[in-house]
Amino acid sequence: MRVLRGMVYTDRMCFEPGEVVIDGERIEKVEPVEAGALTEKEAQTYILPGLVDIHFHGCAGYDFCDGTAEAVRAIASYEMTHGTTTICPATMTLSEEQLLGICTAGAAAAETEVLPEGVPVKEVLRGIYLEGPFISEEKKGAQNPAYIRTPDREMLEKLQQAAKGMIRMVAIAPETEGAMDCIRDCRDAFRFSIAHTCADYETAKEAMEAGAHHVTHLYNAMPPFTHRKPGVIGAAAENEETRVELICDGIHIHPCVVKSTFKLFGADRMVLVSDSMMATGMEDGEYALGGQPVIVKGNRALLKDGTIAGSATNLYDCMRTAIQMGVPKEEAVRAATRNPAEAVGLSGECGVLCPGRRADILLADKDFALLEVIKSGRTVKG
Repeated sequence: MRVLRGMVYTDRMCFEPGEVVIDGERIEKVEPVEAGALTEKEAQTYILPGLVDIHFHGCAGYDFCDGTAEAVRAIASYEMTHGTTTICPATMTLSEEQLLGICTAGAAAAETEVLPEGVPVKEVLRGIYLEGPFISEEKKGAQNPAYIRTPDREMLEKLQQAAKGMIRMVAIAPETEGAMDCIRDCRDAFRFSIAHTCADYETAKEAMEAGAHHVTHLYNAMPPFTHRKPGVIGAAAENEETRVELICDGIHIHPCVVKSTFKLFGADRMVLVSDSMMATGMEDGEYALGGQPVIVKGNRALLKDGTIAGSATNLYDCMRTAIQMGVPKEEAVRAATRNPAEAVGLSGECGVLCPGRRADILLADKDFALLEVIKSGRTVKG
């Protein structure tokens, strides 16, 4: 048993003086304490849930689309030791054969692999995010247009079978042929996210009413929000069931827009994602994303034509960047923990510090520098 004391991010979504009692792999108790009862060090220590990244592609020199146990182990280990204790890595727009192999490999790794830190992969890898191939060619971004195809229920079911039920989100451009029917027909079996799309306001609104209650990397790969053409962004703002992703790496979105988006959507509908690629945690150089070469310098990742190709920043650093931009720390933490867990159906096991949940816990100093990572009750970093 271990007792952590400090400023605890409670299930009321705020930091309060308290203590968290860990018993084995689970949280036993979360209790308040008098502020004066904390030591000076404890009063300057934040205790928050492990982060949940539901949309990223790779890190540490590996891509989830490598489709190997080695890649899954390396990705899960890097993410976990850098504060993201629950992950749903994303695929790219690839052939059906390649996607089947990736889903199969991910499911197999979750069942059999153990990380160097002694943590089973299945405790970290909790889902798969299917980004492509059901997207718009015009808004393909860094996706490979050769493999874009119309939405296909049979293909989705085959991929889910290969993934052994691990697909938790499916990106889709609702204006493409067959997309709206696919959303309606499959809404009970899959979660859909509007993505890489040219959809106007009316089409996006229809898709949300049909069951697509998520938007992939808001602002990126979609029409802009203007006063006469509100598009996907305006439709999402109106639909209270819809959550939206934001990449806060300092490259994708201007700080003013980040702060304004939190105000527009409210803290309960914002989901921070890293959308990171394999260069995250690596030196500058040339890497790959979806089979296409990517040049990375600092935290900027670009295709050779200048298109932004994901990020080179992990989710914890994205969360810190959002706070530095002026997002209230309580809202930034919620957007990186509770909200993403809810978005992919994992709120019963992670994203909140409360009794019975896995003891996935981060300790940080007053500037949110990461001090310690606890995964399933054991210290894996710090």
